Parts: sequence; structure tokens; C-alpha cells
Amino acid sequence: MSHHSVPVAPARGALRPLGLDEVTISGGFWGDRQQRNAQATLAHIEGKLESEGWLGNFDLAAAGRLPEGRRGREFADSEIYKYLEALAWELGRHDSPDLEQRFRAIVMRVAAAQQPDGYLHTAFGRPGQRARWSDLEWGHELYCFGHLFQAAVARERTRPGADDGLLAVSTRVADLVCDVFEDGGIESICGHAEVEMGLAELARVTGSPRYAAMARTFVERHGRGTLREIAYGREYFQDDVAIREAEVLRGHAVRANYLSAGAVDVAMDAGDADLLDALRRQWAQTVATRTYVTGGQGSHHEDEAFGDDFELPPDRAYSETCAGIGSVMFSWRLLLAGDIGGGGVEKYADLIERTLYNVVATSPSRDGRAFYYANTLHQRVARQPAHPEATSANAASSLRAPWFDVSCCPPNVARTLASLAAYVATADDDGVQLHQYAPASVRTVLADGREVAFDVETSYPDAGTVRVVVRSAGEWTLGLRVPSWAEGAQLRVGDELPVAVTPGRADVRRDFVAGDVVTLELPMAPRVTRPDPRIDAVRGCVAIERGPEVLALESLDLGPAGDDVDDVVVAGDPVERDGRVRVPLRRMKVDAGGWPYGGDAASIGGGVPEEAFEVPLISYHDWANRGPSTMRIWLPEA
Repeated sequence: MSHHSVPVAPARGALRPLGLDEVTISGGFWGDRQQRNAQATLAHIEGKLESEGWLGNFDLAAAGRLPEGRRGREFADSEIYKYLEALAWELGRHDSPDLEQRFRAIVMRVAAAQQPDGYLHTAFGRPGQRARWSDLEWGHELYCFGHLFQAAVARERTRPGADDGLLAVSTRVADLVCDVFEDGGIESICGHAEVEMGLAELARVTGSPRYAAMARTFVERHGRGTLREIAYGREYFQDDVAIREAEVLRGHAVRANYLSAGAVDVAMDAGDADLLDALRRQWAQTVATRTYVTGGQGSHHEDEAFGDDFELPPDRAYSETCAGIGSVMFSWRLLLAGDIGGGGVEKYADLIERTLYNVVATSPSRDGRAFYYANTLHQRVARQPAHPEATSANAASSLRAPWFDVSCCPPNVARTLASLAAYVATADDDGVQLHQYAPASVRTVLADGREVAFDVETSYPDAGTVRVVVRSAGEWTLGLRVPSWAEGAQLRVGDELPVAVTPGRADVRRDFVAGDVVTLELPMAPRVTRPDPRIDAVRGCVAIERGPEVLALESLDLGPAGDDVDDVVVAGDPVERDGRVRVPLRRMKVDAGGWPYGGDAASIGGGVPEEAFEVPLISYHDWANRGPSTMRIWLPEA
């Protein structure tokens, strides 16, 4: 079996992902964030796992002292597993004796809590606790196990054969899950999908057909109504409609994306074309009707769920960071599967790029020690920052918080950033395809033994020039994604004249020699984006984008008084000057009347516009780094 350092390694598929041992991000936008993740975020997360007592729960379990003293929600164990996964990917990027020691120390504490039959959960199953499997709707036992499996997979793929014991701990848990939940046992599912992905990847690492079959069984059981009815309805945990019959993602946005990603894993390994086609259709419908311009998903706060089609209010956007990461996982798996008759895989990479820049990159603060859980597109009230040592009970805030009672997002961001190089490029029998652009080195071997080596030089997304400098000789095909927004892109090979390329993929096949240069020029002028008129919450508004980044108006840029972002309208097209995108605005003189309806637009409240003035916009992912502010992405037109 291959041990390439990748989060996803399907047994079959159109494209093979290149792993951390083949792709290294060497700087730029994502390299800086990977460095901050390694130097600040990982230690911050471990400190919080200790201070909150979530790591200590395993010590209490090992000492036989539970349930007294257990802290955190029923799914707190999963944050330790996501953190271990992040450490494993970080160790796959570079050797670090300190990280290795920290990894092994935590694994020892986890392993000590495992029970003789393999069960490993700190909230269930011991005297004084609820019985095992007694709350499949909300208990998150299988969910936690799925994250444990993914941590073990990351470890095995970055350090094959490591003697820390994590893989053995995980296979004992997986064997128990199969014993209990195979047909003839408890024929149900977990209320939070995740174990499906974990089992599928664990099967790929271990070669166990039993784990693969269990993953498939869990996927196929969704929609049978085996879980108890809840106030949010069975769609909350995707138990309302069989996955093959669903038309669109629905219910809790993280659960929906995790289930869909796991279902792609199952479909790929089983060669199930019908299931794969159903998932492609659901992805397309979800992108067309239930996805924010940022790539964020989920418009309901109460149930963290998708709304109905075109129900995308910017000021009530939940757009959970974890849902964005789940969307990346789902899209990446569909990309690897290929796209028969659907216009190519580049659309999946386009959504991944949009989500990475405008959801994943938005969550962490500049110092890597505070995070957004939810990612609103319109902040009406400037709130004060959370205390640097506080644990926030509220996911919705205009400023990032260092930790949450439900802190799924920080370790999810950490594992995503640590493994990000594995989402940059793929290979097939004929060559290598670049899907995301960052300064990077790529070194791989094709199936027939041809060596491919090249470096990517770019300051993207600051500028649109992407240079691929070939370092090895040989005949192969280089595929370059041309984003859907990049009308007018040009491609140049060596000293040849540039040629226009259309959105999709530009292939360059030649007998390369070391030193050959292929240059892609992407147009980076700011552009105006208008919404589908069925999205009534932003009808009459525009968003400004530049390259992959969505831009935002922040109140701090409206003048010394920090005027309200809701009292201005767009009065012209954006321009780029002195390294900033600027947009002409007009303030509306609005009288404080007693009745806000009636008359025409110009007369309501005496709304007479002032002269236009230019205001700089910021990249959405940078908002709220300068203190309390209001913000909006969708701006009304004059």
C-alpha cells in the first residue's frame, strides 16, 4: 500500500493526490499561515485542551475516577483527536523532536483510558455514566471514533510503522464498532456523521475490508429513520432521505458535508458510479442554491443548518468554519474521482479555493490564537473582544475568541492548514495538475516511473502571475487550473507568444527540459458580483471580488468617526490604486422618522445622497483584526 502523506487516498479514481512528501508550500499567503499554525496555534490549542480539562478526562478515565471531575461536552474527546491529527500532519511537513514528544505523550494518555474490549470514550460506559450507545442522536461516540481513526491515518501516512501505538488503539476501537454495529447488531447510525470517513481511510491504511464494509453500511443506513425524531427534524442528521435519493445537502451543515465526503470515499472504493453521480448532483445543487459568495454554508444559527434554496441572509449567516472545512473535504474527494460529462473537475477546485480564502483563512486571528466559529457576511453591531483567557459560550461574535465551549473549529483549522499541501496538486498517468496556487516545490514519480519536478513561483493572490519552473527533463503534461472568474487569462510557454486560455484547465504537453518556464497570467482587476435575484436578502446589492478573495467594507475605513456601513451605497465601479481596491460610495442622509415605509426611495426619511467619496475595501478574511467594527460584503447600489 502507498504511504504518501495525504488525508485522502482512494483505491481508485481519475487523479492521485500528491502528498506532503511530494509537495511543499514554501511561503506566500498559505506558507505564512502554515508557519503561524505551527508556531502559535498548535501550542495554543494544546494549552486550552489542558486548561479546560479535556485532556485530563483521559487521565481520570485511566485512574478509574470518572465520572467525577469530567469536563467538557460529550464530544470533547474529538478535539484531542483532531489535535493529534494536526500534529501528525505538521510532523509530516518537518521533523520536530518537540512535536514528536508532545504527540507521543498525548497518545500515551489516550491509550491508558482504553477499556479491555477496545471502547474509548470519556463520557459513556462507566459506572455513574450513561450506557454505551444509549444516545446515538446526541452522544457523538462514533463521531469521536471517526476523528480518532483520522488521527491514526495521518500518523501512519506521515510516520509509517511508528511505535507510539495510536494505530493499534484505533483498530481495537474499529473492531469493536464493527462487532456492535454490523447487520444483526445495533442497526443504526451516529447523529453526527464522521465515522464514515474515518473507517474508509482506516480501511485504506490497514487493508481491512471489514472497515470498508462498515463505512458503507453506515452511509447506506442514513435515511431509514433509525434515529429518534428531534425538534429540528430528521434532516438535521441526514436521516430523512436515503443518500442516493437526496437532491441537495440539507440539515446540519457540518454533518451533511462530512456524510457526503464519507459517501464519496465509499463510492470510490466500491466503484459505485450511481452513488457517485448522486453526490455530484447534490454538490451542484448545493453550490447553485445554498452556498454564500464566500463559499460558506449554513444560514441557520439555531440548528447550524442549511436553509431552503436561496435562503442566504448575510447578516444571519452562520457559515460555520467547520462546515467550510467539510465542504473542502467533499469537493476534494469529488475532484479526485473525476467528473464524467460534468464539465471537468476544476469547478471543485474553484469552490475549494473560494472556501479556503474566505472561510478557512477568515477564522484564525493574525496571531493564530483566536478564531471565528461562525463567519457572518454582515456585522451590524461592533462588539468588544473576548478576554484572552476566556472560553466563549457564544459562537457568533464580531471579534474572534480564543476558545469556545464547543471548540471544534480551532483544531479543525489546525489540521487543515497543516495538511494543506496535500490539496495543491494531483497526478495521473500523463502528468501533474496544479489546482491551488502557492509558492511550492513539487517532486513526484508517475505510474510508469517518469520523474516530474518543478517549482511554483508566485505572489498569488496579491498578483496573478504563476510561474512554473521545470527542474527535470522528460515528456509529460502540466495541467493548470484557470479559475472560473479568470476571463482573459493568458498562458505563455518559454519565450513563445502568450495565448488566451478560458476558465477550466490549460494543459501544456511537451518534452520538457530543466529550466523550462510555463507562465499563467490571471486577471486580478477587481470585479463586481451581482446575486441571483432569488436571493432576496441581497437583492439590489453588489459584492466586490478580486481574484479568489471576497472584499468587504469595514466601518474603520469610513472615516475617523467609523460611520455605519449600513448608511452608504455604492456609487460606481471599484478601482485598484496604491495596492488597495477602492469603491466610490455615497452617504445617505436619513431622518429618524417614526414610520420607515411609504413613498419613493428618494423621499423615505429624506434620503438625499451626498457627493461620492472613495473608500478602501479589505479582504474579507482580514476583517476584525483592527478592533471592534461593523462590516458588510453585500453593498446596496445607489
